Amino acid sequence: MNILDSLQWRYACKKFDNTQIIPNEKINLLKEAFNLTATSFGLQPIKMVIIKNKVLQKKLVEHSYNQQQVSTASHLLVICIDKDISPQDIDANFDREKKIRGTSEEVIASFRKFLKDTYANKTLEEKQQSAIYQAYIVLGNLMTVCALEKIDSCPMEGFNPDKYNEILNLETKNLKAVLLLPIGYRADDDFMSKLKKVRKPLKDMIIEL
Repeated sequence: MNILDSLQWRYACKKFDNTQIIPNEKINLLKEAFNLTATSFGLQPIKMVIIKNKVLQKKLVEHSYNQQQVSTASHLLVICIDKDISPQDIDANFDREKKIRGTSEEVIASFRKFLKDTYANKTLEEKQQSAIYQAYIVLGNLMTVCALEKIDSCPMEGFNPDKYNEILNLETKNLKAVLLLPIGYRADDDFMSKLKKVRKPLKDMIIEL
């Protein structure tokens, strides 16, 4: 399928076929796509938890407003943000650039200082909000890759983050859960898969200047 066909095929899957499991090579592809997603300054203040443990998935349903996609999906992706970005995190990013690209400290020193000063002047809430915006970029990218690979998905904001943080021990990893993406393969009897996509006309959506 071409890109537009894939996006037409995609919908928010309401019922997964719980007998179908996404193969490891596809999961590895999604890991790479996640890691290649653009983030502000390349700092990547995000992480992804991949859950395939069915007992754990079922346990999380009650903390997801009883949305069954959480348990019937092949895998549950939990997109998280770092609770904070420290000067050490920024240094690690620049040091990684030096190692991978061979960039000299002389070239990056002023930018390193600028970025550390910028984040030092941000409140914790501002840093977390910035990371949340980037989590949505990740979500969109993953949904598109899933569509291209004919993997069904269902983006979800409706869950109790505090319970997810507790059950997945995210606090100990300096993380907060912000978005969910159950992925798998649609059930034959998911009525939503047969419905036409409803969108505004392009003329009402695009402004060309």
